[in-house]
Parts: sequence; structure tokens; C-alpha cells
Amino acid sequence: MKKNILQTIFFDKHQNWAKFLKNHGRRIRPVVKKEVAKFESCGDIRKGYRLFVCEGCHSTKLIALKCKGKFCPTCAVGESQRWSDLVAHDMFAVNHRHVIFTIDEGLREIFLMDKYRSVLLKGLMDEAARVVLEALGKNRKVQGGVVAALHTFGSKLEFNPHVHMVVTMGGITPDGQWKTYDYLPYKRLRVYWQNAVLKLIRRTLSPWDKKRVQPRLQRAYKANAEGFYVNAPKRSRTHLKGLLKYISRYMKRGPIAMDRIVMYDGESVLFSYKDKRTNRKETHLMSVEAFIGALIRYIPDRHFKTIRRYGIYSRRIKTLMKQVMAVYQKAVRRRLVELKQVMRVKSWTEKTVEVFGYDPLKCSDCGEFFEFMGTSVAKNGRLKVQYAKDRQARHYMLEVNQNIAKEAYQTKYKQAEAAAYDRCRFSWERQRRIYLSEMPQA
Repeated sequence: MKKNILQTIFFDKHQNWAKFLKNHGRRIRPVVKKEVAKFESCGDIRKGYRLFVCEGCHSTKLIALKCKGKFCPTCAVGESQRWSDLVAHDMFAVNHRHVIFTIDEGLREIFLMDKYRSVLLKGLMDEAARVVLEALGKNRKVQGGVVAALHTFGSKLEFNPHVHMVVTMGGITPDGQWKTYDYLPYKRLRVYWQNAVLKLIRRTLSPWDKKRVQPRLQRAYKANAEGFYVNAPKRSRTHLKGLLKYISRYMKRGPIAMDRIVMYDGESVLFSYKDKRTNRKETHLMSVEAFIGALIRYIPDRHFKTIRRYGIYSRRIKTLMKQVMAVYQKAVRRRLVELKQVMRVKSWTEKTVEVFGYDPLKCSDCGEFFEFMGTSVAKNGRLKVQYAKDRQARHYMLEVNQNIAKEAYQTKYKQAEAAAYDRCRFSWERQRRIYLSEMPQA
């Protein structure tokens, strides 16, 4: 049984998530509770499994079902790769630039207000895309394309909503021709962006809430666009697929990688981050409660899209633009990669071979391969056979389900789970023993 460090922080013997729910339950969004519950059961064989049988020696293997949740770092790795491949193959073969829009630090908490959270965050993406597309339309007389992605956290897990955009370095002219360019008016965009964000907040909040935040709005306005940054690399040629992988890592895999967590001892969490000001690797210590609170803030509301398309990438006009772009790219001997050409989604076996270098379905005893024979899933707290390839497989899974339901198995499973959590957790006593054992003997 394997447990990752994030599951240990939430669900080990200290029951940190249960305590957090007790202290802050009324303020926690329903979607957060749902996603964390899915994350807790991820990899738990009592919640469902797939049966595999070796074709040679007939040994069996049970593979626990994954949660496929937004909060689970394990499940999100494959989704991240799939998304970046999908989007990269659905974009025009032209130069793109990576552009980042940030907001004044004093305004960030406004975007956390439950009543306005989704409207404001969607508006942040809409306004960023509008500012860029309008600038291109006025200066270059073209309609460009934007794929915008919303990030809501910084490297230290602070709430920091900002927009990453992939912008076409070219656009469609009124007469249907493609025109390239290599310049964005950053200073002007910065002022437009400041005004757009302040107007967004003012038209979204109620009069009473607007009155409460008015001092923050005034300070942000008087700062002459300081805090409202528009950042982009100087070169227009951006490695598109690499850029999309970078963006998807945050969109699909959450705000912190497991290897960044240095220590968890039941009370505190120490993690590493890169300080962008000094360009050095630093560490940050947080209480478990603060750490959990910071992590769950990034979970988007239900049905909220953290990635949106604008301009010639808009779903409404994409078909027409493909026809126009096909003519242009044929003339310059470039190809338009369509969505239909996206590689099929890689299987669990293929992903394991790619990442870990071994085939999980190859039998270590006889060298033959395991064959999928059926699935059992949990319904109303009990395991039931959802699919069986033949009668033997069904009979076997019924026996397994009965054994899993027995009290003795449940007790044994909980003990193994506690041991797995203990292996992940940092122990000061264990570190002391290791240190003493490595000291030279007198």
C-alpha cells in the first residue's frame, strides 16, 4: 500500500482534515469537501478495483481504482500531459508569445469573496484577453488569438490570482489575410489592464461591499499601475508545447509538487520554493492548518473553466478561422494541425512504462502478461461486481468482495494504512537515531 505525503498530511493519525472541517466547516465550499473526499479514497481497494489475471501462471493482481479528482496530485499528472498535448495540436502553426497579467497585491483578497469569486476570476481572464485583443486590433488592425489560463497561487502558496496567456504573434486582417507582427505595447497595456481590473471590481460588487473595499481601490489607482504587471519574453518565438506543459502543470496538478514538501511531523509542514526576486531556492514553514487552508483555496468552483479561448481561438469562429489559416499556411508550406490528429489518450500501462521504465502488467514469475478480467466498484458502502469477462472472473471477484467486507480484513487494512502514513511522516526521533548511527565511534 502506497500513500503520498499529501494524503499523510490530510488523513494520518493526527486527522488534520477532520480537525480543519470541525473548525472551518461552514466556510468551506461544497466542491472542496467533495474533491478532498475523492482524494482520500484514491487508491483504496475497498472503494473499487480492477482484476487482472496472468495468462501464463494464472496469478491474480488487484489494481485499486483512482479518484481522477482535481485535488489529487497522482491522478492529475496524466491529465496534465493529456491537456498540453490536446491544446498544442489544436493551435495554429504560427509564432506565439507567453504573456502574464498580474494584479495589485492589495486587491487579491477581494477575489476570495465567496459571493463574487467565480464572477471576478472569470472576469479577470476576460479582461486580460480583451485588453490584448483590442490593442492588436487598434494598432495592427488584425484579430489575434488568445488561450488564457488562470493561476490563483504563488510559489509560497499565497493567494495570487494572475492570468497566463498564449497570444498569437499575428492575426487576421479585415480582408481575410494573415499578418504577422513582433511587438506588444507593454506600457500602454499595463495602464489599460489597471483600469480594466478596477472597473471589473466596481461593476461586480454590491454598493455595500464596494464601499468596504473603496480604500483599496483608491490606493491601487494612485499607484500608477504599480502592481499591475504585463510580462512577456522579449523573443516572439516560444516553444509552444513546452509552454503549455508549464501552464498545465499548475492548471491540472495543483499548487505544490510532492517533491517540494521537505518535512511533515504532524504539526508543521516545511516546503521548498524558488524566490523569483533572488532566483534562489528557499524553504517556508507553515502550520498544518495554514497549509491545508492554502491548498484548498485553489480548487475551482464547480463547472468553472480555468482555461478559456478568445479571438480566432474562440469556439464560435474557430471553424471559419481554420479555413482562412489553411490557405495561409499552405502558401508558406506550413501545416495546420487539427484536433482530430491528437494522439489517443495513453493507457495506464503506457504511462507507467514511460515514467518508471517497467511494464506493470508483465508477470514477474513467468514473464507472461496480465489480462484485464473485470471491475468491482463500491455502491452504498459495499463492493459490487460492475463487469466480469467470464463466470470464473465474476465468481472470484464475489469472493474477494466478501473477504474485503470482513472485519478482520478491514482491521488489517487500517493497520497497513497507518504504517504507510507513518513511513511518509517525518520523525524527529528516527532522524536522531540515524544521526547518532552515522557519528564515528569513540
